Amino acid sequence: MSRTWLIIAGMVAVTAIPRIAPLILLSGRDIPQLARRWLSLIAPAILSALLLPELILDNSGQISPVLSFINPRMLAAIPAFIVAFLTKSLFLTVVAGIVASAILRRI
Repeated sequence: MSRTWLIIAGMVAVTAIPRIAPLILLSGRDIPQLARRWLSLIAPAILSALLLPELILDNSGQISPVLSFINPRMLAAIPAFIVAFLTKSLFLTVVAGIVASAILRRI
């Protein structure tokens, strides 16, 4: 049982340290504008890295045509991309993607 708790404690440390360390190290300091701009791009980059495989892979894990309009995932992504560009809202983008996907599944 103690090995399990040791593993859990290790997982907590590995998860918490990268989140807490910047708060402790950067609190009360002014972050340069270049660093702020760079940090503002991390979330979109991660989201893109997570979404791209879902858009270009079919259910069997094979690569389907990247810009094919027969790919329902790509079709559902188009309105989501438009909403993201116009509103810059993650919530509205996700809602648009879910609604588009639901509509395409009904067709």
